[in-house]
Amino acid sequence: MTLCSRAVTTEAVEAAHAIGIDIVQVSRIDASLVQFGDRFVQRLFSADEKRDAMCLPAGATACFAEGFAAKEAAIKAFGFSQAGVDWREIEVVRDEAGRCTLRLHGRAAELAQRAGASGDIALSLSRAGDYATAVVVASRTP
Repeated sequence: MTLCSRAVTTEAVEAAHAIGIDIVQVSRIDASLVQFGDRFVQRLFSADEKRDAMCLPAGATACFAEGFAAKEAAIKAFGFSQAGVDWREIEVVRDEAGRCTLRLHGRAAELAQRAGASGDIALSLSRAGDYATAVVVASRTP
Protein backbone atom coordinates (compact mmCIF):
# COMPACT_ATOMS: atom_id res chain seq x y z
CA MET A 1 0.00 0.00 0.00
CA THR A 2 1.31 3.42 -0.94
CA LEU A 3 0.41 6.44 1.07
CA CYS A 4 0.69 9.79 -0.53
CA SER A 5 0.97 12.96 1.45
CA ARG A 6 1.22 16.46 0.27
CA ALA A 7 3.22 19.00 2.17
CA VAL A 8 1.31 22.14 2.96
CA THR A 9 3.44 25.13 2.08
CA THR A 10 3.48 28.41 3.90
CA GLU A 11 2.19 30.04 0.73
CA ALA A 12 -0.83 27.71 0.66
CA VAL A 13 -1.70 28.48 4.28
CA GLU A 14 -1.28 32.23 3.73
CA ALA A 15 -3.45 32.08 0.59
CA ALA A 16 -6.31 30.46 2.53
CA HIS A 17 -5.93 32.34 5.81
CA ALA A 18 -4.86 35.66 7.25
CA ILE A 19 -2.77 34.82 10.33
CA GLY A 20 -1.17 37.09 12.92
CA ILE A 21 0.42 36.57 16.32
CA ASP A 22 1.77 38.93 18.95
CA ILE A 23 3.19 38.83 22.46
CA VAL A 24 3.12 41.77 24.86
CA GLN A 25 4.84 42.28 28.18
CA VAL A 26 2.11 43.19 30.69
CA SER A 27 4.51 45.37 32.69
CA ARG A 28 5.14 47.53 29.60
CA ILE A 29 1.39 48.14 29.26
CA ASP A 30 1.32 48.97 32.97
CA ALA A 31 4.15 51.48 32.46
CA SER A 32 2.19 53.11 29.61
CA LEU A 33 -0.91 53.30 31.81
CA VAL A 34 1.14 54.97 34.57
CA GLN A 35 2.87 57.37 32.18
CA PHE A 36 -0.05 58.33 29.93
CA GLY A 37 -3.10 57.41 32.02
CA ASP A 38 -6.51 57.55 30.41
CA ARG A 39 -5.03 59.11 27.24
CA PHE A 40 -3.39 55.74 26.49
CA VAL A 41 -6.67 53.88 27.00
CA GLN A 42 -8.75 56.38 24.99
CA ARG A 43 -6.35 56.21 22.04
CA LEU A 44 -6.23 52.41 21.80
CA PHE A 45 -9.45 50.96 23.20
CA SER A 46 -13.18 51.35 22.57
CA ALA A 47 -15.55 52.31 25.37
CA ASP A 48 -16.76 48.69 25.53
CA GLU A 49 -13.20 47.35 25.76
CA LYS A 50 -12.47 49.80 28.57
CA ARG A 51 -15.65 48.79 30.42
CA ASP A 52 -14.86 45.08 30.02
CA ALA A 53 -11.29 45.55 31.26
CA MET A 54 -12.47 47.29 34.42
CA CYS A 55 -14.86 44.44 35.24
CA LEU A 56 -12.58 41.44 34.75
CA PRO A 57 -11.13 39.66 37.78
CA ALA A 58 -7.67 39.48 36.16
CA GLY A 59 -7.47 43.26 36.31
CA ALA A 60 -7.53 46.02 33.77
CA THR A 61 -3.80 46.05 33.02
CA ALA A 62 -3.71 42.36 32.05
CA CYS A 63 -6.86 42.78 29.99
CA PHE A 64 -5.46 45.82 28.18
CA ALA A 65 -2.27 43.84 27.48
CA GLU A 66 -4.31 41.03 25.91
CA GLY A 67 -6.29 43.56 23.88
CA PHE A 68 -3.13 45.28 22.69
CA ALA A 69 -1.67 41.92 21.63
CA ALA A 70 -4.91 41.10 19.78
CA LYS A 71 -4.83 44.42 17.91
CA GLU A 72 -1.17 43.92 16.96
CA ALA A 73 -1.91 40.36 15.78
CA ALA A 74 -4.77 41.70 13.63
CA ILE A 75 -2.50 44.38 12.17
CA LYS A 76 -0.04 41.64 11.19
CA ALA A 77 -2.73 39.29 9.85
CA PHE A 78 -4.32 41.90 7.60
CA GLY A 79 -1.29 44.05 6.79
CA PHE A 80 -2.70 47.18 8.41
CA SER A 81 0.64 48.60 9.61
CA GLN A 82 0.88 51.33 6.95
CA ALA A 83 -2.84 51.61 6.22
CA GLY A 84 -3.83 54.34 8.67
CA VAL A 85 -6.21 52.14 10.67
CA ASP A 86 -7.34 53.55 14.02
CA TRP A 87 -6.59 51.23 16.94
CA ARG A 88 -10.24 51.43 18.05
CA GLU A 89 -11.38 50.05 14.68
CA ILE A 90 -9.95 46.71 15.85
CA GLU A 91 -12.08 45.68 18.82
CA VAL A 92 -11.92 42.71 21.17
CA VAL A 93 -15.47 41.68 22.03
CA ARG A 94 -16.20 39.45 25.02
CA ASP A 95 -19.42 37.48 25.33
CA GLU A 96 -21.20 36.66 28.60
CA ALA A 97 -19.09 33.51 29.04
CA GLY A 98 -15.87 35.49 28.60
CA ARG A 99 -15.05 34.18 25.12
CA CYS A 100 -13.37 36.71 22.88
CA THR A 101 -13.79 37.50 19.22
CA LEU A 102 -12.40 40.24 17.06
CA ARG A 103 -14.66 42.80 15.43
CA LEU A 104 -13.41 45.21 12.78
CA HIS A 105 -15.00 48.59 12.10
CA GLY A 106 -14.57 51.35 9.55
CA ARG A 107 -11.37 51.33 7.50
CA ALA A 108 -10.13 48.13 9.19
CA ALA A 109 -13.25 46.23 8.11
CA GLU A 110 -13.07 47.66 4.60
CA LEU A 111 -9.39 46.73 4.13
CA ALA A 112 -9.87 43.23 5.56
CA GLN A 113 -12.77 42.64 3.20
CA ARG A 114 -10.70 43.89 0.25
CA ALA A 115 -7.95 41.46 1.30
CA GLY A 116 -10.48 38.64 0.99
CA ALA A 117 -11.22 38.02 4.67
CA SER A 118 -14.56 36.31 5.02
CA GLY A 119 -16.69 35.21 7.92
CA ASP A 120 -15.73 35.34 11.56
CA ILE A 121 -12.27 36.21 12.75
CA ALA A 122 -10.91 33.68 15.25
CA LEU A 123 -9.07 35.13 18.24
CA SER A 124 -7.13 33.23 20.87
CA LEU A 125 -5.77 35.06 23.91
CA SER A 126 -3.45 33.72 26.55
CA ARG A 127 -1.58 35.11 29.52
CA ALA A 128 1.28 33.66 31.55
CA GLY A 129 3.23 35.61 34.12
CA ASP A 130 4.21 38.96 32.65
CA TYR A 131 3.21 38.10 29.08
CA ALA A 132 0.00 38.23 27.08
CA THR A 133 -0.30 36.66 23.64
CA ALA A 134 -2.85 36.74 20.87
CA VAL A 135 -3.38 34.80 17.66
CA VAL A 136 -5.74 36.01 14.93
CA VAL A 137 -6.90 33.75 12.09
CA ALA A 138 -9.35 34.68 9.35
CA SER A 139 -10.39 32.68 6.31
CA ARG A 140 -9.80 34.22 2.91
CA THR A 141 -11.94 33.78 -0.14
CA PRO A 142 -10.05 33.41 -3.40
